[in-house]
Amino acid sequence: DDNLEAKEVAEQLALRIKIVTNKPQNVVIGKGSNRILFSKNNQIEKEGYVLKVTSTGVIIEASNPIGHFYGLQTLLQLFPAEVLSSSFQSKIILSLPECTIKDQPRFEYRGVMMDVGRYFFPVSFIKKLVDVIAAHKLNVLHLHLTEDQGWRIEIKKYPRLTEIGSIRKESMLGHYRDQKYDGKPHGGFYTQDEIRDLVSYAQRKFVTIVPEIEMPGHALAAIAAYPELGCTGEQYEVGTKWGVEERVFCPNEKTFEFLENVLTEVIDLFPSQYIHIGGDECPKTAWKNSQFCQDLMKKEGLKDEHELQSYFIRRIDKFV
Repeated sequence: DDNLEAKEVAEQLALRIKIVTNKPQNVVIGKGSNRILFSKNNQIEKEGYVLKVTSTGVIIEASNPIGHFYGLQTLLQLFPAEVLSSSFQSKIILSLPECTIKDQPRFEYRGVMMDVGRYFFPVSFIKKLVDVIAAHKLNVLHLHLTEDQGWRIEIKKYPRLTEIGSIRKESMLGHYRDQKYDGKPHGGFYTQDEIRDLVSYAQRKFVTIVPEIEMPGHALAAIAAYPELGCTGEQYEVGTKWGVEERVFCPNEKTFEFLENVLTEVIDLFPSQYIHIGGDECPKTAWKNSQFCQDLMKKEGLKDEHELQSYFIRRIDKFV
């Protein structure tokens, strides 16, 4: 239709058909029969669409490219399953049932969370996950990037986060109660260029990637890289056990400076409306044993270590 906005969505469909039929498809602006037409209809809600399949062609109506994209996902579901193949199928017949579908999401935020902190997955795998998320009309990938067991994102100002913090010497084997280990190093991280590429890939499928940088707990990989971020300054190793770790960030000015610098780089990489800062499962043992923390609580009028955790989160919250 007279709809330049829908052109990229139409091109995604043309590429998909070309892959499985080996026949290039033209993307043109203008009406006509025997076409799959992406048409603009400003009466339809932001992520909604109307899909009509008749004997003369297909029309997908939406008010914006997001609606057209979701209409395209439904169209692909109506085709034979072979349309989602990654290779040429010489005998495939792409037929569709005649139908009218009106659809819009019930919830604005439709998310999936992936924990790459415990186990690293390459960018190619996450792109496949984005494809699956988009096919099911989900729109948020919450990427859990930092953990006791591994730091997974390059931070230019703090290279040891990935030099040291991205690799643990071994992982737990079997059940936690067995207390056995596999003896194999596990590691990996995403460069900033890889993150930009991944964010851009997800945006084309209308998936927002929300990064999570954990604090004040789940911080052992960072403390192993920069011991001054802990309460004792001791040199630790990146975590190898699962579960909740007692060695946590110390709420001193060095830590706040570190986290603000890290978050500045993270915010620059992710255009998401949200930045996730964790905030859960922070044992208080290290803070109870720290004279600095006890003095800080008195100075700030905090009655216990739980209020100290709130103080920590409020400071970062204000910065973000």
